[in-house]
Amino acid sequence: MEEKKEILLTQEGYDNLEKEIEFLKTEKRTEIAERIKVALGFGDLSENSEYDEAKSAQAANENKIAELENKIRYAKIIDESEIDTKTVQIGNIVTLHDVEFDEEIEYTIVGSTEVDLALNRISNESPMGVALLGAKKGEVVEVEAPAGIMKYKILAIKK
Repeated sequence: MEEKKEILLTQEGYDNLEKEIEFLKTEKRTEIAERIKVALGFGDLSENSEYDEAKSAQAANENKIAELENKIRYAKIIDESEIDTKTVQIGNIVTLHDVEFDEEIEYTIVGSTEVDLALNRISNESPMGVALLGAKKGEVVEVEAPAGIMKYKILAIKK
């Protein structure tokens, strides 16, 4: 039996997973069941693309529910009270100075399931996340990127 890796989540991330599971189990299941019922009304199933599509959607929905329930089963909620700002850790918001481009950027370090690049939420397992974890304010970290080694100075660590 393979060992499951615990999935680190903020409370917000955990709550969002629960909401998504609830939506998929209720509204989405009902919508797909209705599509199947309508498609069955078209008669001959051997040439019924609406029925095939609805059954595929049903399978995809059930797979997604199982995947999310698995994430919740192995979830470890990050205790916000244990997060400090002495060193970078999951749950921190880190302000960095990009040495090469002379610009400031801010990232929130999250578990891998909460990544949202549009919101600058990066994974603790990403090259940037790995380089930042455990670093202190004022330190310069090096991140291996496709373009070469990037250097970032940590300006601030917040919760």
